[in-house]
Order: sequence, then structure tokens, then C-alpha cells
Amino acid sequence: MGDNSTLWTLAIAVVTGGTAVLASWVTGRGSARAATIQAETAARAQRAERLRESRRTAYLDLIEQAHRMGELYWETSALLRRPDSPERLDTLRELHDREIAEYGRIRRCARIVELEGPPEAAAAALALQKATGPFYTGVTAELSGDPTGRDRLDAAYAPFWQSLEHFVDAARTAHQRE
Repeated sequence: MGDNSTLWTLAIAVVTGGTAVLASWVTGRGSARAATIQAETAARAQRAERLRESRRTAYLDLIEQAHRMGELYWETSALLRRPDSPERLDTLRELHDREIAEYGRIRRCARIVELEGPPEAAAAALALQKATGPFYTGVTAELSGDPTGRDRLDAAYAPFWQSLEHFVDAARTAHQRE
């Protein structure tokens, strides 16, 4: 009977040990899976936050550039209220050159918003970029001697500021959804 008791003790020890190893393996797998899920969740949260910040920066850059363009347009309008003179024409050419350079910046900002998205903000950014066209047309008309240049420039303000407001609304909505 002694051998039988030893055999049972040994069998129980093997089963208990096997159960412990199996339980340890299952726990390890569960812990590893939980750690993987936690790491993936943290990585997704970081990516979402980086995208949110990247979009916010792109939106702010475009808004800032639009305001710079607006200041340039006001400066141009003020110049056009002065009497015709060679100095006025020279200054208008300088302002036109600045307008072209500033347009390049607003175009870049709009393209970044287009890249960052979402589609509603991108569409509003491109509309804002296009709203600078009438100012360009007005200045070039004035430079070519067309007497309607100043009127074209003055008529361009409301659509430009409306497109900026539309962009700000679209950017705010997109930012709040994120």
C-alpha cells in the first residue's frame, strides 16, 4: 500500500504542477494580450493627439496668413485713395509684389489644411485661397490703368472675410469633433 500511496501522491503532484504551469501560461498569455491592447490603445491615442495638434496648427497658420493678406489689402486700398502720382504707382507695384509673395504663403497654408483634413475644413481653406483672386484682379487692373481697379478691390473685401469666417467655422467644427 505504501507504493500505491506514493504513486497517488506523485500523480497528484504532477497534476497540481501541470495545473500550475497551465495556469501560469494562461495568465502570462492574458497579461501579454492585455499589455498589447494597452500599448495599441496608447499608440492610437498619441496618433490622434498628434493629428489634432497638427490640424490645429495648420488652421491657425492659415487664419494668421489670411489676416496678413487682409492687412495688405487695406494698405493697398488706402494707397488707392491717394491722388495719382509716380510715387503712388511705384508703391502700388511694391504692394503687388508683396501680394504675390503673400499669396504663395496662403496657398501653402491652404494646401497643408487640405492635406491634414478633414474634407470640410480643406474645402473651406481652398475657398479662402480662391477669395484672394478678386484682389489680385483689382490691383492688376489698377496697374494697367483700368479705372475699375479700386472698385474691384473694394468689392472683394466682403467675400474674402466671409470665406475666412466660413473657414474658421469649419475648422472649429472639425476641431471639436476630434
